[in-house]
Amino acid sequence: MIEVTLITGRTIGQGITIDEKCEEEYVKEVAICELNVKDMEKLGIEDGDVIRVSTQEGEVFVFAKASENVGKGTAFMPLGVWVNAIIPKGTDSTGMPTFKGIRARVEPAKGEEVLSAEKLIGRIINED
Repeated sequence: MIEVTLITGRTIGQGITIDEKCEEEYVKEVAICELNVKDMEKLGIEDGDVIRVSTQEGEVFVFAKASENVGKGTAFMPLGVWVNAIIPKGTDSTGMPTFKGIRARVEPAKGEEVLSAEKLIGRIINED
């Protein structure tokens, strides 16, 4: 397990597949966590492995994606239902949730399933 600073944002791949939010292609573009190659080596994971990303808000299972563009100790997740499940719910009176600088933990999750958007939303609704 490693601790990281989680940041979020939009990606080109996400924009290309935005009209197919219920399709597998969208899941492959958005249900990911980009990590520095050195951090992936430390975790003993490879590109495409399932990982658990957890914050004080909860946890989500996504695919690991190796990136030379993400610094060591940082994780990047595209905006979408998967990251929304683990970002802080409050807005500190700004009207916008915190999308950057979130403390998170990442660990291998062999055998776990990356849920579709529909299944993840259903799980979230049933928890509330």
